[in-house]
Amino acid sequence: GKPDLNTALPVRQTASIFKQPVTKITNHPSNKVKSDPQKAVDQPRQLFWEKKLSGLNAFDIAEELVKTMDLPKGLQGVGPGCTDETLLSAIASALHTSTMPITGQLSAAVEKNPGVWLNTSQPLCKAFMVTDEDIRKQEELVQQVRKRLEEALMADMLAHVEEIARDGEAPSEKEGGEEEGEEEEEEEEQDHDQEMEAV
Repeated sequence: GKPDLNTALPVRQTASIFKQPVTKITNHPSNKVKSDPQKAVDQPRQLFWEKKLSGLNAFDIAEELVKTMDLPKGLQGVGPGCTDETLLSAIASALHTSTMPITGQLSAAVEKNPGVWLNTSQPLCKAFMVTDEDIRKQEELVQQVRKRLEEALMADMLAHVEEIARDGEAPSEKEGGEEEGEEEEEEEEQDHDQEMEAV
């Protein structure tokens, strides 16, 4: 057949009376349409994937189990078999992996049928409100922790200074003992010389 030398973009033939252009996509790396990261679609998430985190524990450097924190009373889990442990893991994951504000499941229908109305971008908890009283309590808690940290650092610094002072005094005492020993040796030599002269 005859080669098609027409370089114009193809036109989508639809039922509409207006012609609609078609986006041309190639495999070339410089193609902006295919390599545009903004057009990348997030992969769909599995429902209740946070439940996979249940049963996992954190250990410190001494291989001792780290005690889990207690959640505020206003946070309530959503979904089948959602425990406090699952809710804590879900909120921690949302804080570390999501850039969206955490509001919980805003839809009231999620309690009736969570498999249909669950918002996968939010943790498995009911919608909650952060009040000024909650913020004030959190600020007081932070101040208490900072004060304890300051006291611990000051105690460590004073102990370090005392240790340096003890290490500095020990060599001076040793040097004083060596000087006394040298004086005694000189006196013994003088006595020995006097005895030799008398002989």
